[in-house]
Amino acid sequence: MAADGAAQPILRGRLTAILALVVAALALLSVVAVLGLRAREGSTKATRREHALQAARQLGVNLNTLDYQSGQKDVDRIIAGATGTLRDQLASQTKTLLDQLTKNKAKVTIGNPQAGVVSIDDDSAEVIVSMDYTVTNEKVKNAAARAWRAQMNLERHGDRWLVSDLELVP
Repeated sequence: MAADGAAQPILRGRLTAILALVVAALALLSVVAVLGLRAREGSTKATRREHALQAARQLGVNLNTLDYQSGQKDVDRIIAGATGTLRDQLASQTKTLLDQLTKNKAKVTIGNPQAGVVSIDDDSAEVIVSMDYTVTNEKVKNAAARAWRAQMNLERHGDRWLVSDLELVP
């Protein structure tokens, strides 16, 4: 009986140690899970932010990269990046823009496109886009670059960000 009596404290000690290890492992798993969720959320926010920046920058580039020889294709790219009232406004001005491009044999090129997020949430963003643009035509072969800057409001539609409003800013 003495052997059984001595074995019980050893068994209790082992069970206590095992229980402490299980509790410590569960606590460690909880910490890892919370950190993983935070990292994933941060990655999702960073991805969302980068996609909004890309969409705004691309629309700015598209708006300022026009060529009378590829005008319809250029305008289609612009309209594809817009939504709502802005899309309707751009579409309604297509003929006038194409006529002016062709009449003047104009080309608009850009340089140094940049964009920065002013604010963003899950489904909307406000972005400032800036770049230099140069307009050349038959009469003006070597035009000077000018600054262009716009504030854009974007909406997320599925996995795409589209510009819903655009305002030129000084």
